[in-house]
Amino acid sequence: MTPTTTGRYRVLGRPRDPDELLLVSVADAADTAPPTAENPSPAADGEADSTFDPAYVGTAGYEGELADAVDSLSAGNLIDATLAWADGDPRFESVDVVAESAFEFYDGVTGIFEAAKGAWMVAEADNAAMNGRVTKNTDGEPNGALYVFAKQSGARDLFEEFRTGVTPIDPLVRRADEAESVPPEAEQPRAVFVLRPVDEPFVVVYVVFRRDGVLAETIRSTYDGPD
Repeated sequence: MTPTTTGRYRVLGRPRDPDELLLVSVADAADTAPPTAENPSPAADGEADSTFDPAYVGTAGYEGELADAVDSLSAGNLIDATLAWADGDPRFESVDVVAESAFEFYDGVTGIFEAAKGAWMVAEADNAAMNGRVTKNTDGEPNGALYVFAKQSGARDLFEEFRTGVTPIDPLVRRADEAESVPPEAEQPRAVFVLRPVDEPFVVVYVVFRRDGVLAETIRSTYDGPD
């Protein structure tokens, strides 16, 4: 019997190969078969856990409704899935989309917006490597959570770490669910923008609370689509 892993995952797109999706475990799972030496799973005890373990899952060769469900997945989607581990390679057995959130990555952008510059100025004043703040619309309602992180020196590439799941974004996304004034992600999908400016010493992660709201569309139109 092929071992399976059932859990909640964040889809990070196809950073390595167009025929596979990168999933990152984001929540505890149940009803999970234990792994074997021949068919290891991401978690040591056979469960998808909260440590943001990555898994590259093949997307070819499915049929019927499962094929349609797999084809529809895109970066940022939050899903419940069962993976079957045959010969150490995971395959989808089932997929259920929890939230159609979107992650969009923009590399080499210019003309970074003033809110990000202001957040970085506060970080510099505090001699800190990062800073975060809640942004609001013209009516004073929260519309996003903005974070800036110092670009890393040497071989470390923070932008690519976010893209490939080495440094997870989900802890930042989850914080919005803890705010009483913001509907949970399952009810209101997010748009998460990761920006690497050409001429600034920081990387931006902007968790926008409405995936298709005015703020999200403004960012898309400003930076002309995801990289």
